[in-house]
Amino acid sequence: MLSRKQKRVWKYVEEGGLLKLKSYLKKHRDLDVNFSQGKRERSPLHLACSLGDDAAVRLLLKHGADVLQKDRKGDTALHIAGNRALKHGKAAYEDLVVPLQKSCPEALNEPNSAGVTPQDLLNWRKPKTTAEKMSRPSERDPEKEWMEKLFGECEDEFCESFGVYDADDFLAVDDDEQDFGDWADRIRKEYFDKKHAEAQRLAASSSGWKKKKKSQQESEQEAQSQKELHERLQREHEEYLARAVRKEEETRLGKKRSYDERCAATFSGGSSSVGTKLSYSDIPWPAPKGTVKEMLDVMLHGVNRKDVPVFRKMLLKQQTLWHPDKFAQRCEARLEEEDKKRILDTVTELSQELNRLAQSLRT
Repeated sequence: MLSRKQKRVWKYVEEGGLLKLKSYLKKHRDLDVNFSQGKRERSPLHLACSLGDDAAVRLLLKHGADVLQKDRKGDTALHIAGNRALKHGKAAYEDLVVPLQKSCPEALNEPNSAGVTPQDLLNWRKPKTTAEKMSRPSERDPEKEWMEKLFGECEDEFCESFGVYDADDFLAVDDDEQDFGDWADRIRKEYFDKKHAEAQRLAASSSGWKKKKKSQQESEQEAQSQKELHERLQREHEEYLARAVRKEEETRLGKKRSYDERCAATFSGGSSSVGTKLSYSDIPWPAPKGTVKEMLDVMLHGVNRKDVPVFRKMLLKQQTLWHPDKFAQRCEARLEEEDKKRILDTVTELSQELNRLAQSLRT
C-alpha cells in the first residue's frame, strides 16, 4: 500500500510536473522513491523512462532511485531506456541511457525474465547506427556536431542546477505540505471560482424579479407554516394541561373516596366492637404520610367553599369525627400502646386545624 507522499510523487511523474516533483522531493528528502505501482509493478524511474522524461530521470536518480529495480517482466529502467533508444535513436540514448549507465554501470549486464540485458539492446542498436553513418558519410557537419555536443553539455548542466535558487529554498516547510504545484492549482481554482461566481451574479441580476417573486412566495409559505405549527403546538399544550387537570382531579377524588370508605369501616359501630388492635397505619388518615393541611385538603375536597352553609356543614361533620374526646371514646381502648401517643397527638393537631378553619368562617 503506497503512502500519500508516494502517490503524490507518482502523480507528478505521470503528469510531467517536473517543477512540482522537484519541489516536493526537496521538501521530503527522506522519501523513498523505490516503490512499485500498478499491475506492471513499475517504479517512478520506470515510468519516467517510458515517458522519455529525461529531466525526471535525472531528478529521481539524484534522490536515490535504484536503477536495478525490476518490474513484473524483470525489466530495469535501463531496459526501458534501451528499448526507447531503439525506437527514437540518439536523442533517447543520450537523454535516458547515458545518465542511467553513469549512475549504475552494472545495470548494463542485468538480464530480464527473458534473459535479455540492456547491453544486448544497445548492441542491436549499433549496426543500425553504423549503417546510417556509412550510407550518409558526407552529411555529418563538424560544426553541427560541436553545437550538438555543446547543447548536450548545457542541458546536463541545466538538469544538474535546475531549481537551485527556487523560492522554495527560502520558505519554511508548511505543516499542510503545500508545495509550489499545490499553490498554483489553488490559485487557478480560486480564479475560476471567482469568475464562476461573477457569472452567476450576472445571471441572477437578469432574472432578479423572478427570484424576488419566488423568494416572497417562499417567505409567505414559511410564515404560514410557522403560524400553523405554533397553533398546533398551542392546542397540544392546552390539551396536555387539560389532561393534567383531569388526572389531578381524578387522583384527589380517589383519595377522598378511599378516605370516606376507611372512615366508615373504622369508626362504624360494628367495627368498634371488634377487639383488633389499631396501629398508626390502621387509622383512616386523609393523607397517611402528609401534613395536617394536606389531610384537610383531602377530607374537604369537592365542597364549594363559597357556599358557606354547605361548607360549614361538612366542616362540622369532620370536627365531630376527629374531636379528641370522641375519638378516644371510640378507639382509645383498641390502640396499640406503642403508637397510642403518636395517634392521639395527630388527632389533636387535626382537630385544632379544623377548629381554626371553622373560626375563620365566623369572622
